[in-house]
Amino acid sequence: MLNQLQSISSRKGKRIGRGVGSGVGGKSTRGTKRHQAAREKIALGFEGGQGRITKKFPLLRGKQRNKPTRIANLVIKTGALNKLKKGSSVSLETLLENKLVSVKARTRGVKIVAGGDLEVDLIISIPTSLSAKAIIEAAGGKVNPK
Repeated sequence: MLNQLQSISSRKGKRIGRGVGSGVGGKSTRGTKRHQAAREKIALGFEGGQGRITKKFPLLRGKQRNKPTRIANLVIKTGALNKLKKGSSVSLETLLENKLVSVKARTRGVKIVAGGDLEVDLIISIPTSLSAKAIIEAAGGKVNPK
């Protein structure tokens, strides 16, 4: 019975950095040469003691150059609004309830653009394009953007 038990011994970890003769010395499994990169982390802009290139062009470093890109609104085509009830008001919440937009719309915003015929008269309270506004009003709806 005792001879059928599993052994619980575990293997010892590899001892690195214990001399070149050990097989895992020198580079110590760091994948670099035996110098600075093997011993410490080097900053991305480090150029060996020479001044960083970003400091050589101070005006390019800031001054409205590195703005994050503008996040575009989510777009809904007018044909997709046919799923809504006649005479209902269209806001961001109603679009989320009817699953016409994802939750990302809360941060990105929504805009209605022309694309397909609209057969339902709706009261729109979110931004629309001029061509979409014409389609909505032709179907008997109203556009009241915020």
